[in-house]
Amino acid sequence: MPALVLLGAQWGDEGKGKATDLLGGSVDYVVRYQGGNNAGHTVVVGDQKYALHLLPSGILSPGCVPVIGNGVVVDPSVLLSELSGLNERGVDTSKLLISGNAHLITPYHTEVDKVTERFLGKRKIGTTGRGIGPAYADKINRVGIRVQDLFDESILTQKVEAALDFKNQVFAKLYNRRAVRPEQIVEELLGYADALRGYVADTTLLLNDAIDNGQVVLFEGGQGTLLDVDHGTYPFVTSSNPTAGGACTGAGVGPTKISRVIGILKAYTTRVGAGPFPTELLDADGDALRSIGGERGVTTGRDRRCGWFDAVIARYATRVNGLTDFFLTKLDVLTGWERIPVCVGYEIDGKRVDELPFSQTDFHHATPVYEYLPGWSEDITKAKSFQDLPKNAQGYVKALEEMSGAPISAIGVGPGRDETIQINSFI
Repeated sequence: MPALVLLGAQWGDEGKGKATDLLGGSVDYVVRYQGGNNAGHTVVVGDQKYALHLLPSGILSPGCVPVIGNGVVVDPSVLLSELSGLNERGVDTSKLLISGNAHLITPYHTEVDKVTERFLGKRKIGTTGRGIGPAYADKINRVGIRVQDLFDESILTQKVEAALDFKNQVFAKLYNRRAVRPEQIVEELLGYADALRGYVADTTLLLNDAIDNGQVVLFEGGQGTLLDVDHGTYPFVTSSNPTAGGACTGAGVGPTKISRVIGILKAYTTRVGAGPFPTELLDADGDALRSIGGERGVTTGRDRRCGWFDAVIARYATRVNGLTDFFLTKLDVLTGWERIPVCVGYEIDGKRVDELPFSQTDFHHATPVYEYLPGWSEDITKAKSFQDLPKNAQGYVKALEEMSGAPISAIGVGPGRDETIQINSFI
């Protein structure tokens, strides 16, 4: 049985939550392998809408075990609040497992995040201000706090003191802020220990055993390919690896055990935060996509920047992730346009390029080269098969598939769990 990776093939917000939820009833484990509560997933079940920020989307599937892997950074207050909110709505969260090696986001991480963004001014990255980057920085600098440290007060105290030795100098001398008292942080973190203890496990061992025993494991990335710290539009990226390779390091599973990699593509393109965006629309079409598509960040509440589909980005995502399939979402949002532009290449300094430029300078100066595909006006939200779609909608999907370099195996035609056309099985 397969181990699958499901990830965003653009700048995030492609609808990974719906895709994960769709597969959740067929898999045994859903694993979040990177990011923190800077990524939001919206899942609609019947008439109920759920906004998930840190928890794997599989937590809404009764037969599935949701797992937070070692590559995630966890804000314990956010996690417990999210669990409480789901429990109040009757969702069973008792199966959740958290890697003891996952790193914690502390109050001083969120403080560093916010003051740094303010200090950068016009050069700011556009982070969510939730401490994700500083927590990952501490992890790499080997002064991070891990979930397992909550259960050893002596080790926790030593680590917090070590982390704050330098940070308090920065707070006071650079940002004119008060020093953070280590004992205050330790006391707050210890207060989460009992609530989290029952969830903590050796998830790497558990997941490898599950795959070896023929169970189906789905690895769920947050954000998207173009926000990957190594392969994205650096420096306007997240602080981890949402690309497929991140599933191996972020969950402790070897690459030879991954059998399928599914990329989620929106039928147009969006991004949140600063950074280059060749197909961005600053006109009535952009406003219409934003309004019809409900393009507002689940976690941040910020309006998303909207643009036409970018096949260059889709091809790049296929290449760096080794994508085997695409899940195309929000096709219904494009209903009503007489013709729909699709970016098939860029023009940079008068020259046509068909692949994503590796140079940050070139990408900043890229202008889209469009092809125009005929649109449709028919309502597609009730379509149950590919043949139910209008001919022009079918043509649009086929064109995107050919341009993107991997088969489109599912199509979202509405926000609901059942508003999906399955063309090929993922499992």
